[in-house]
This record gives sequence, C-alpha cells and structure tokens, in this order.
Amino acid sequence: MPPSKPCNLFLILTVAINICFAELPSFREAPAFRNDRECPKTTWSSLDNKTHIPSVIHIAMTLDTAYLRGSIAGVFSVLIHATCPENIVFHFVTTQRQGAELTRAVTATFPYLNFHFYHFDTDPVNEKISSSIGLALDKPLSYARMYLADLLPDGVRRIIYFDSDLIVVDDVIKLWSVNLGSHVLGAPEQCHANFSKFWSNPVFTASFEGRSRIPCYFNTGVMVIDLWKWREGKYTEKLENWLRIQKRHRIYELGSLSPFLLVFAGDVEGLDHRWGQLGIGGDNLEGLCGSLHPGPVSLLHWRGKGKAWLRIDSQRPCPLDSLWASYDRVLHPSCSPIS
Repeated sequence: MPPSKPCNLFLILTVAINICFAELPSFREAPAFRNDRECPKTTWSSLDNKTHIPSVIHIAMTLDTAYLRGSIAGVFSVLIHATCPENIVFHFVTTQRQGAELTRAVTATFPYLNFHFYHFDTDPVNEKISSSIGLALDKPLSYARMYLADLLPDGVRRIIYFDSDLIVVDDVIKLWSVNLGSHVLGAPEQCHANFSKFWSNPVFTASFEGRSRIPCYFNTGVMVIDLWKWREGKYTEKLENWLRIQKRHRIYELGSLSPFLLVFAGDVEGLDHRWGQLGIGGDNLEGLCGSLHPGPVSLLHWRGKGKAWLRIDSQRPCPLDSLWASYDRVLHPSCSPIS
C-alpha cells in the first residue's frame, strides 16, 4: 500500500534538511535597532572578558549552513521585539570549517549587531558520542550547549541559549530577568512526559533519586544558564561522564538531550510555558502540522523535523508557518522549491 500523503511530506522534508545547504542563501539586510530612552547605556567587549555587566543580555546560538535561515529569523525576531536591542550580545558557536562563510552572512545581514563567533572543536565530542538513530541530535555541534561555560568569556555570568528553529515574539528581557534561585539553569518543563521511554535500561532511572522534586522532561532548546554556578559545579564534566557511559552501554535514545535530563531533571527552574510552545514543528512520525498550547505566547519553537522554511519552500506550509515567515530575511533560498 502506498504511503499516506503526510508521510510523503515528512520524507520530502527529511531529505531536504540534509541536502538543501550546499550553498548559503542571501538575506535582506536588517535595519539598525535602537534602544528606548529608558535603556541603560552600556557596552561590552570580549577583550574585557572578566567584567560582568548586568545590563547586557547574552544570547548563545549554534550556527551551521543547514539551519542558517532559521537562525537569521530567530535573531531578527529577538531584535525587533527588544526594548534595549543595543544591549544584546549574540554568541554564535560554529565549526571551523563553516566559520568564515557564516561570519560573512551574519555581518551582511546584521551590520549593526554586537556578536562574537566561537570555534567549537568537534573532534573531542566525536570521540565521546556513539552512533544514534537520531542523526540530527547526534551532530557534534548539537553538543556545543554543553560547553558554553568553556567557550564564553568568564565575564559572561548568565546566558540564554536558543535553538535555531524558533522565533521570539516578546521582549527577551523578560526571559533574561527570570530568577533561577539556587538552580543552575531554567527551561520550559513538560511534567506529563513519561521518562521511562527515554531509557533503554530502566535501571538508570535511579539516577533521579534524591532530586529536589520529581524530575520532568525539559526543553534544552530554550535555556537560561548561570554560567558561574555551572563552572563551580563542573557540570560539563558531569555531562561528559554520561556521554562515556552512553558510548559503552547505550542507555538512552535522544542524542545530546538525555545527558541534560540525567544531570538536571528535577533540579531545574521551570520557565513559564509561554516560553515553551514546542509542538509547532508537527508530528515527527507523520509530518503533521502542530498547534499552539492554550495560554499566552512569548516564543514559538519548530522543534522536530517539521521546519517552517522547508515547508514554505516546498509550498506545503502549515498554518503557523506564516508567523515564522514574517521574520524570514531570505532573498534567494539555496534550493529551489520542491514541486
């Protein structure tokens, strides 16, 4: 029996995300975004890497050619809704092979943006990770969020980490100002998720014993991280330890996500669900359209295989993809629309 139409679409988008980045697309130059009068005047330089400036908002994202269009839209969405856009510093993490061309693309699109690039050496990560059915999750660059405390200057005390497939529709200062309390990180949680399905060996669920509360699944694509506490607690080493265990025993099935769950679940500052609209990308199995959860919305996340820009180019957009399109800066997609 031939596959259903949604399944056909899912296969098309899955192939497209792997082949549609041979060359970088061109983007429209973004305007200069200026601070409101009430914003504190401040500057930040990576050269003065020991000084912590509370009024500067630091945002980290990974960049690669496959997701550049999504990243550009995400940056634009942050700036256009920010009260103090000149006080935002972006920290882009990429591989050495892609760094030069991605730097040119960001500079041409955002000539007024305060940003810094960091080279992430993927060789040590390749040695630690095992092969996975989730190829996108096991790309070495997806592990860069584990190493932000090592990559960024010591003066960056707090960082917001964003995935490359989301847009912000609210002032990011609200997320930046979240009180983490005693926690190292904050993230949107989903406490109805069944944790047992993530582990190939249920014995590892004992890792959650002694946590401050019942562990919940949380989205590592939107995180607020206290980097000072991270460094003090040596959390990169704790995450790497689980990578080594995974390589030997194959204990989980979710690539770079599960080490975060093993280390932090049950000890996370849960963010308001307005920052956790996760289902927009659609169903991973059939490629179906997603929908918004009830309540206010500050961020839209196209998590999973259903990326808005791929559906738009394939002329099969979902209804919510039109929201993403309003932040799209692309001039000429690197691939022609799929007929």
